[in-house]
Amino acid sequence: MEETKEKSIHLMGVKICEDLKKSPYHARLFEDIQKLVITPSVKSDDFKNSLLKAMQDNGLESDLKNSIYRYIKSKKKETNTYDSFFRKCQIHWDKRIHKSLNSMCNELGISLAKPRTTNEREELLAKWTELSNYEVDIHKYRPVYAPKDFLDVLMNLKGPTDDKNSSGGEWQFTQLPLKVKNLAELRSFYSELSRGDQILTASNALTMPQAFTIFEEERINLGEKVLSRNYAPLAQEFLKKGCPRCLRARIWSLLLGSEVKQYEYKYFETLKEHVLQYDLMIDKLIIKDITLTASNDDQYFVFEDVLYQVMLCFSRDSEILKNLPSQPAFMQVLIKGKQPPIHLDGATNGGSTIVFPPSGVIPFHGFSMYAAPFCYIYDDPVELYYAFRAFYLRYWHRLHRVCASSQGIVSLCLQFEKLLQCFDPLLWNHFRKCRIAPLRLVIKWIMRAFSGHLPPEQLLSLWDLILAYDSLEIIPLLAVIIIIFRKDNLLKVTTLQNVEAVLADLSTIAVVPLLQMALIKE
Repeated sequence: MEETKEKSIHLMGVKICEDLKKSPYHARLFEDIQKLVITPSVKSDDFKNSLLKAMQDNGLESDLKNSIYRYIKSKKKETNTYDSFFRKCQIHWDKRIHKSLNSMCNELGISLAKPRTTNEREELLAKWTELSNYEVDIHKYRPVYAPKDFLDVLMNLKGPTDDKNSSGGEWQFTQLPLKVKNLAELRSFYSELSRGDQILTASNALTMPQAFTIFEEERINLGEKVLSRNYAPLAQEFLKKGCPRCLRARIWSLLLGSEVKQYEYKYFETLKEHVLQYDLMIDKLIIKDITLTASNDDQYFVFEDVLYQVMLCFSRDSEILKNLPSQPAFMQVLIKGKQPPIHLDGATNGGSTIVFPPSGVIPFHGFSMYAAPFCYIYDDPVELYYAFRAFYLRYWHRLHRVCASSQGIVSLCLQFEKLLQCFDPLLWNHFRKCRIAPLRLVIKWIMRAFSGHLPPEQLLSLWDLILAYDSLEIIPLLAVIIIIFRKDNLLKVTTLQNVEAVLADLSTIAVVPLLQMALIKE
């Protein structure tokens, strides 16, 4: 038994080493070790031990440990009997999206991709830091789909089994054979919340200003110690008790592995060049989305220019497509006209065809709100980009793709329904009598992880918890709690329009206190 365990650990170590060799991180680590080897701290007569000691003293050991930690986080796989069923559903949905894109192009008489003219490139470059002044005619473009459209797709999932005894009903997810945590399991999983531990949030500053100052100072001191250790698992534990604003950027970057160095700046410049060289139809969808969401939001409109930069570069990033756990279906698009000297990754036939979009991600209405809250954390657009990209690859891609994962949108919807029935059967039955599917009320909250709905400081506290517990299950839990919090008013109304009006304003929601009230055992 022990021998089998050792062999398994060895094989995993070999696999991790092979995968890390393919990453940009390996080249930088190898270069740093080479520089270290020629220093006096590495002795030729005790090469191995002195090198390990030198790596530890120079922070390379912790860098390597963090890379392994993030690799395991990104590569961990859940196997489910029904993976193939959900995969087929997603492929079918991807084809519908592609058909919609092609139809829009045919209606407007445009191509999916083409080279920009010299004048277009120069104008775009001149306005790169103020892209809100870059004039693009987007009024004829429409979002490919919205959260409510995606919910219709999810609600039409009949389930991979032929169980005729299923009592799911026309708008329940209970017919889907996925396992989700019940209330007792959530209380155990979110133990710090269910114990009622003191957690640093913006709400504390209002309710206990003097005690908040002392507690915040303690958290800052502890956070600095965590950062000095440069070890991601410590940062994850630290976040469970809340994060001071002044440390959030560094803590998140450490945990996500989104620290920016020379290679990252160079790669971002390459993405920018791709934006300048090629005019993709997806650009108009991104601009339209930012115009309809962040630009019209009192909390985010000041970040409009940065969001254009980040989202346009995101659309060109082929590393996203390569690193998604289950790659989406994508299109090969022919670029007509004279080819510019620079080619998008994935180009073939001398650059005449490209993967569209290079990132593999076609935005839905509200997609840019995944990135908007990062503007409150990072001043540098490049740091913002890499933190957002890391968050997307670890979490957000699961919120708009059909999959069997316990962290996927299907499981989160199922968990929402089960929790609402468990927490408040009376409210559940009220919705049933009114023929109002509760998920229609919250799908935009869940798909956007509450971005654009909660005040930024409350939203960032919620996202702290997502990182701290490495789980999206906090999102449907919060959605249930908010609905129950508004229960008295909801029981007085019977139409979808009036119910939505009751839930429209979340500006007074205090995330952590609400979660604690729900999870603390009575």
